[in-house]
Order: sequence, then structure tokens, then C-alpha cells
Amino acid sequence: MSGSKTLGSGEVLCAEVITIGDEILRGEIVDSNKALMSERLHDAEVETRFHTSVLDHPAEMADAFRRAVSRADVVLVSGGLGPTRDDLTTEVLADTFGCDLVLDEASLETIRGFFRHLGRDMSDNNAKQAYFPSGAEVLANPVGTAPGFMMEVPFGAEGGDEGAGAGFERVALIFTMPGVPRELALMLEEQVLPRVLARMNHGANNAAGGQGGRAMRARLLRTFGLGESSLDAELQHFARDAGVELGFRTAFPDNYLRPVVRAASAEEADSRLEEACREIRAHLGDVVYGEGDETMAAAVGRLLTEHGATIATAESCTGGLVAEKLTEIPGSSSYVMGGVVAYANEIKTALLGVSEALLKEYGAVSEPVAIAMAEGVRERFDTDFGVSTTGISGPDGGAEEKPVGTVCVALARRGAATHVERFVFPLDRIRHRMLTAQVALDWVRRSLLGVELVGPSLLRRRGGGSMPAGGQK
Repeated sequence: MSGSKTLGSGEVLCAEVITIGDEILRGEIVDSNKALMSERLHDAEVETRFHTSVLDHPAEMADAFRRAVSRADVVLVSGGLGPTRDDLTTEVLADTFGCDLVLDEASLETIRGFFRHLGRDMSDNNAKQAYFPSGAEVLANPVGTAPGFMMEVPFGAEGGDEGAGAGFERVALIFTMPGVPRELALMLEEQVLPRVLARMNHGANNAAGGQGGRAMRARLLRTFGLGESSLDAELQHFARDAGVELGFRTAFPDNYLRPVVRAASAEEADSRLEEACREIRAHLGDVVYGEGDETMAAAVGRLLTEHGATIATAESCTGGLVAEKLTEIPGSSSYVMGGVVAYANEIKTALLGVSEALLKEYGAVSEPVAIAMAEGVRERFDTDFGVSTTGISGPDGGAEEKPVGTVCVALARRGAATHVERFVFPLDRIRHRMLTAQVALDWVRRSLLGVELVGPSLLRRRGGGSMPAGGQK
């Protein structure tokens, strides 16, 4: 990255994430640390441009570190801080950038205290975790024995007339963290991100005197019902050169949109992002159900609370998944009254009042039975909404008229007609249940918003019925 600058000088910062360990390269573990670090950096408006995984090999580690600081402002390193002979991160970083290793007595005492608390003797090799490159700032680890550290690596201009003439110095920040996900997550939140943000704010203040830095703003919009390619096609009118970039990501059964705005100032970026999100929502309508961390269940819970409404669930093929999603939300006891998992026909009859004649005539996977289940659970729990699911999630149990993937969802509403629809979702068992539960929740959301109840177009097989029905048993 030519053109040197001090970290936080007002430019959008870029980052590199490095994960270290033979087990990562051998595929023995899933490298979830990369995703977490990149996601949290993006939330802090730092762009992760490079991912690197490297073996526990000193020469290869040193090469990765040199490349990282040549092209990134922030370098997050995960792994290699343990007490064993293959934990080499600290030693290699010190050697690569010409630093001595220095014992931090406070860290050593903390490690000893950790073992005393467990009633165990500390092995001699644990003492290596208290040595750090000279000048590094120690990052506390409250749940493990491996502290992390932050070190600044200054570089002069990297070549070219512009860099040589400017004479500025770029400072890259290197943060090391343990590879244990729980320890890394805590250190990332409590130690690393606050330091990155503090440097960014300091740099922004320095740049405010007329240099005119740049700012980046982003937001996550959650959608349900349209596939990724359909979303892209729907939003073709967003010009790429208008300063708004759109990112698309599938997180089944949802699809996420991330508009990213770059502007000359934070105020301009905030304004343009808000305008972009308004335009996206206006175009996509109720396909957008939430922002940021708000799940579908959280959106439904918020609307139920706002309307003072209650709900009960009657589930067959989803086995309680709808109720589980609803009750994951704090405060759900104010609107979730209860639920019934009615897998067997006898339970549908005994607990939900589904007649044996109805089951015999139409079968358990049918619109009339779904209606009876939804109305039965709503009446028994005296709620405003009753939602039901009954289907064939597979891999067995299908027939020509009701293939594997067939599902019926019904929504009973106090004072309104019950809505039911039959779908065929040709998916594996796990995703079939996930999609069915999301449809049920989305119908509750749509009903509370007063908009049309529709099914997802991303996997819907045409020909399924859609019939409102009232009082049908």
C-alpha cells in the first residue's frame, strides 16, 4: 500500500486477519475466528482486505507478518500464544521486527494466580506466556492463561515519488490474541476494538483542521422471501459509481444486504447511508424485516409487544422450532403463551381438537388440518394468534400427491379469517424445517403490519394453493 499515513489520519482503514496453526491448514478445525474478527472490524468501519492462514513455521509466519504490515493499517493475529513449543507467535513477531523479549512480571503473577485458583501447579513452560516484544502493550486475558499484546510497527515511505517526497511515516498496529474462540472474542471486544477506535478518533480529530479525510458507513439489512440473485436484480438501479456499494450474503433462510457508503466526512456518509437505506426499503417493501442484529423472531416479538398481542404455536414437522425461536428473545414471556408439538395424529386430536374425520379425509399434511391446528391452539390458549406447521421434512414419507418437502402453514387470527398455504420446499430435512419456521414467523410479522401474507419466492414451487378460510375444521 503505497502512500504512507499515520493510523487514524482520516482515511478509511484497512485490515488483515492472520490465523496461525497447523490444524487450520489441515482442515481439522473450522476457522471461525476469521469471520468474527472481520465482522467486528467491519462494524467498526475498518475494511478487512486480506485473510491469511499460516502454519506454525517461523519463516512462513515472518513472511506473513511482513506482508501484512506492508499493506494494512491494522493486523489481527489469532493463535500461537500458548505455552507449548509450537506456539511461536510472540517470538517470531519480536524477531521479525527487531525487538527483544521482555518479561512482564505482572502477567507472570496473573498466570500463577490462574493456576492457584484452579488448585493446580503451574508448569514451567507457562512462564513463556509472560514474555512480550519490548515496547508492546499487554492485553489482559481474564478467562485464560495467554495474554495478548499490541505492538506498533513504524515504516517509512514504501517507495515511489509520492511516498519518498511526502516523508510521512505509516504506523501499523499489530494485535495478537489467543486462538481459543471464547478467549479471542472477549479480548477482541474489551481490548482490541476500543484501542482501534481510540486511534481512529484521534486521527480524525487531527484531520479535522482542513485536510478532509474520508469516512465509511455501512448497515446490515435483513430480508426474507427473495433469493440473492433476485435481490440484486431488484436493485439494479443502484449505480455503482454513486458512492454506494451493495454487498449480498445468504444466511439461509434469509438474505442480507449491506450498503456501504464512502464520503468525504462522517456527516456526509451518515446522510447518504440513511438515504440509501430509505431507497432500498421503499423499493423492496416488506421483504426487508430488520436491521443489524434483529432476527425475524426479534422483529415479530417487537411487533407483538407494540400491539399488545399474544401468540401460541401448534407444530408438527418443525417440532417446536417456531416456539424456540420466539422464546429465544428476552421478554417473550409477555407474548408467548405456550405451544404444542403434535407429531402424532392422536395428539393433534387430543390436544388441538383436530377431528379424526378431518385427518382421515385429508391426511395430516393438508390445509384443512393445518387450519384446525392453528385455530385449536389459538382457542385453547386464548391468544390473538395461533400458528401451525404440518409437513413432510423427509428424507422419507413422501408420495406422488404429497412429495417430500410438502408443508402446510396456517395462521389463525382473532377476529379475522385463518390463512393457510401449501408449499413444496425441495430441501434437506434441516433446511426444510428452518424455512417453514421462518415462513410462519414472517406471516405473524406481516399480519401485524397489515400487509399481504405471501410465501417465499426463492424456493416456492408454483401450483400450491393459497386459501383464506374462516372457522374451517
